[in-house]
Amino acid sequence: MHPIIAALKHHKTTVALVALEIALTCAIVTNALFLIGDRTSAMHLSTGVADSELVWVQTTGLDIGDGEQRPDNTDADLAALRAMPGVQSVAKSNSLPLSSGYMSTNAFRRPGDRKDTLNVVEYLASPGLVKTLGIKLVAGRDFLPQEHVDYSPFSMKEKTPPPTVVIVTQSMAAQMWPGENPLGKTFWLDHEGREPVQVIGVAERLLNPSINKYQGVDRGMILPVRKVSGGKYVLRVRTEMRDAVKLALPDVLKRVDPLRMVEPHIYTDSIADYYHGDRAMVWLLLVVTGCLLALTALGVVGLSSFWVQQRSRSIGIRRAIGATRRDILRYFQWENLLIVSAGIVLGSLAAVGLNLWLMQHYELARMPLAWLASGAVVLWLLGQVSVLGPAMRAAAVPPVVATRS
Repeated sequence: MHPIIAALKHHKTTVALVALEIALTCAIVTNALFLIGDRTSAMHLSTGVADSELVWVQTTGLDIGDGEQRPDNTDADLAALRAMPGVQSVAKSNSLPLSSGYMSTNAFRRPGDRKDTLNVVEYLASPGLVKTLGIKLVAGRDFLPQEHVDYSPFSMKEKTPPPTVVIVTQSMAAQMWPGENPLGKTFWLDHEGREPVQVIGVAERLLNPSINKYQGVDRGMILPVRKVSGGKYVLRVRTEMRDAVKLALPDVLKRVDPLRMVEPHIYTDSIADYYHGDRAMVWLLLVVTGCLLALTALGVVGLSSFWVQQRSRSIGIRRAIGATRRDILRYFQWENLLIVSAGIVLGSLAAVGLNLWLMQHYELARMPLAWLASGAVVLWLLGQVSVLGPAMRAAAVPPVVATRS
C-alpha cells in the first residue's frame, strides 16, 4: 500500500481532479438513484380500487340561456348507464384515486381544539360506490341506504349537515388513533363540535386523488351522500368491455340530455396520465445518470492509460525483478480503489447536502443512508471496470522495456 500512496503523492493535482470528479458523480448519481427508486415505487402503489374494471365519465352542461336552471338528470343518467351491456354497477363520486382534483378538510379529534387536527381527503360517495370501486374493507361495513344524506359542502344555498357515519382509510385511522381500534370512534368535521361523524368501516387502501405532503398517500375518508353535485360517474365493467363501453357512453348520456359535453375515460389510462410526469422524470434521470457515469468512466480510463504510458519503464523494472502480471494488475486496481474511495467519501457528504437542499425546496423525502451505499457500490464497480483495460496493458509490459532508454 505504501508504494501506491507514495506514487499518488507525485501526482497530487491529477489525483485531486479525478477524486473531485468521482465526488460530483457520487453526489448526483446517489440522489438520482434515490429519486428513480422513489418515483418507481410510487408508480407501483396499489390504488385500492379495481383499476382494470373501471370506466368513468365527466359531463359538463351547456348554457341553456335566460337564466333557466339546468335539470338534475342524475337518476336518469344512472338508470341509462346501468342498462348498458357489460356494466356491472354504477355510482357517482366527487373524485377518484389519482384523478388530481379533490376536496380536503380538517378532522378534529376533539371539539374546540384547533391544533389537534388532521387534514384529510373527502370522497363523497353516492349509494353503491364502495362496491363499484371494489374497495376492500378490513374492518366494519359498507354504508346502509338510509345513511346517505343530502350534503353538498360548497352549496350556495342553506348549508346541510354532513353524514353522521364515515369510512376511513387505514392510514387515517392509524394517525387519528394510533394502536387503537378505530371502529366506533367519533371525530368532528368542525372545531365547534356541531358535526360529529362515527367510523363504521376501515378501507385497506384508497389512494388520494393527488399524492402530496398535505394529505399524504392515502389519508382520506368516504362520506355517504344521496347525490354528488358535479362529480364523476364511475362504471364497473368487464375488462374486455371497457373500450366498447367508453365508445358508447356519449350517445347513452346525450339521449338523456343532449345539451352537454361528455368525456369518457378508461381508468387505467387516467392512472397512466397521472404518472406521465414521473415517468418522464425517471427516463431523464436515467439518461443523465448514464451520461455522467460514462464521462466518469472515460476520465478514469484516460488517467489510467496516461499513467501506464508514463510508467512503462518502472513497470518493466518491476517485471524484471520478479513482479508477475497479476501483481501489476492488482497494483493499478488498488490505486484506482483508493482514488475512487476518496471521491466517494467527499461525494457522500455532498449527496447528503444535496438531499437536504432538495427536501427544503422541492418536498423530496429524506434519503435513507442505504442509497449512499448503493452509489458507492456503483462507483467502485465503475472504477474497477474502467481501470481494467489500462491495467491489463500495464501487466502486459515485458521486462525488456526496463533496458530501453
